[in-house]
Amino acid sequence: MNNQQLFENIKSKGSFLCVGLDTDIRKIPPFLLDTSDPIFAFNKAIINATAPFTVAYKPNLAFYESEGIEGWMSLEKTIQYLHQNYPDIFLIADAKRGDIGNTSSMYARAFFEKMSFDAVTVAPYMGEDSVKPFLGYEGKRVILLALTSNKGAYDFQFVEDTGTGEKLFEKVLRISKDWGSAENMMYVIGATKAEELEGIRKIVPDHFLLVPGVGAQGGSLQDVAKYGLNKQCGLLVNSSRAIIYASENEDFAQKAAESAKETRDEMFELLKNHCLIK
Repeated sequence: MNNQQLFENIKSKGSFLCVGLDTDIRKIPPFLLDTSDPIFAFNKAIINATAPFTVAYKPNLAFYESEGIEGWMSLEKTIQYLHQNYPDIFLIADAKRGDIGNTSSMYARAFFEKMSFDAVTVAPYMGEDSVKPFLGYEGKRVILLALTSNKGAYDFQFVEDTGTGEKLFEKVLRISKDWGSAENMMYVIGATKAEELEGIRKIVPDHFLLVPGVGAQGGSLQDVAKYGLNKQCGLLVNSSRAIIYASENEDFAQKAAESAKETRDEMFELLKNHCLIK
């Protein structure tokens, strides 16, 4: 899925919402525990309820890996269900991988060939040769961690070069943008750091940004749109807990749909205000 195709989906739904499938078996409604696969049952209900309002889903692999082989099986069923029933959805593996070249090649094979994700999150710390293997797949994307939404981001990501004053996350953006293109690279930029988006857009004006931190983490959707939108929208704003755990009762899917729709409606107005849709 290229940028124009992703933008067409955004315009069609009036939404740039990404729903994070961070499915914790300890938090799902208790009645689902009686099903043969509680995680998949939860995901299927959430997907069916929220699909009209979202353009992307992002399973966080830690929540599946923590359940061992059963978790991987639930993830595989979730991926297959999305491909079969919602083929226009952009599917992100929130895996945060990154290793020496031959190991990254195996990660890329796993996520792109075996599991058919559209994109995978990758850590930039080990440099270009650890990222390049992911960029060798036509139609697939690397989503590089640049500026994250957690408090620990300040430990390293804001460290300034004593000579130039350039922050580390700015250096990551500046150097890595030449490894690929705006069609096969995206960046993670936390919504809790929205004030940095104006400067970030000067470095990567045409790339899509995956923006976590709206909702439970307190990021402002208005600020993200103000500083981050570009001519093709250029944003996928992720919300996980605020949507998928909107209720712990049997109405959990309905409440998830209501939360997703509320976010979509706000996004629709922002897209209209920026003249990206009519």
